Amino acid sequence: MAEANLSLQILPVVEEDHLYALVDKVIQLIRDSGLKYVVGPMETTIEGDIDTLLGLVKKSLQVCKEAGVPRAVAVVKIDYKPSGVTIDEKINQYR
Repeated sequence: MAEANLSLQILPVVEEDHLYALVDKVIQLIRDSGLKYVVGPMETTIEGDIDTLLGLVKKSLQVCKEAGVPRAVAVVKIDYKPSGVTIDEKINQYR
């Protein structure tokens, strides 16, 4: 079972018409990780082990750097529980 949920919001400092294309690249990175995730209107929540999740944050910022973004802000929230925590246990009742 995953030991953490990490919610990530990437805010690249770019012109508005370039914003979604870059966010899409970050979401593709998360998709390619094979981890369970849920995209929301303000952030994406990912389920996994803490080291992998923190590595994704770093890779997300690297995606921005490789796209030539001069500055990016990552807003991160973590729910950590060594015995395991899932996205489903939090939101299944609302689906």
